[in-house]
Amino acid sequence: MSDRALRLDPAACLELLKPITWFAPMWAFSCGVVSSGAGGAGRWHVIAAGLLLTGPLVCGTSQAVNDWFDRHVDAINEPGRPIPSGRIPGRWGLCIAILWTLVSLAVATVLGPWGFAATVLGLVLAWAYSAPPLRLKANGWWGNAACGACYEGLPWITGAAVLGAAAPDGRVLAIAALYSIGAHGIMTLNDFKSVEGDARMGIGSLPVKLGVERAAQLACVVMAAPQVVVVALLVSWGSAWQAGAIGLLLAAQLWLMQRLLADPRGRAPWYNGTGTTLYVLGMLFAAFALRPVLP
Repeated sequence: MSDRALRLDPAACLELLKPITWFAPMWAFSCGVVSSGAGGAGRWHVIAAGLLLTGPLVCGTSQAVNDWFDRHVDAINEPGRPIPSGRIPGRWGLCIAILWTLVSLAVATVLGPWGFAATVLGLVLAWAYSAPPLRLKANGWWGNAACGACYEGLPWITGAAVLGAAAPDGRVLAIAALYSIGAHGIMTLNDFKSVEGDARMGIGSLPVKLGVERAAQLACVVMAAPQVVVVALLVSWGSAWQAGAIGLLLAAQLWLMQRLLADPRGRAPWYNGTGTTLYVLGMLFAAFALRPVLP
């Protein structure tokens, strides 16, 4: 084995784990903690372990797995990524993915049976998304659904279950599921950057299947519709001001979507920094709204 293979670049390893992607599941886990209505006193170590798991560990694992099994696609779309560029040589990308999976399982034992079970499910979906034989990402419908669940719904439910030490209330499950559905649209926007490589390598992302314009229109509907349902549910549960705040955030997103649809590929990164920020802010309003309505 060459000296280069033995001496991995720490910066390349960190880039492989894509820290920028950790925010979404960590935020969703925090929303779950808030929605549980349970105090954090005496359980800060559990919250810290949950944040570590949902972000750097499980999400980081999913990124390493994806980069390894997508190395040929990335050679077309993003040749500067650590594996296709050679900065992570040989089979080290796969080794890191396996190691991070094992570390995730070890840390998950701190969270009790609910947290451990959620971690196992998240890791199974992470591998199923990228690795054969399932390779869910080869079909944009299934792949985006798996990502939406892992980034939003599963961490939210995990946070609520771990802090509540029980299965979450049905209202928590409903709100988490709705935001997972909306995240399907966010994942579609993320696929715009890799249309050429996906098409050449046979990956059926929605921009490849439907075309960029139709995929963008679908993404906007999928992002907006669940939020309308969230607003309606919160009103029916007596959380009118939180529903109003989410409604205002949605109105701002609809205005931003008009600009997005004028140039979907060019403005998808811009929308992810603006409209998606408003989307996740609405999640926090919903989490606080659940606290007083839960028994």
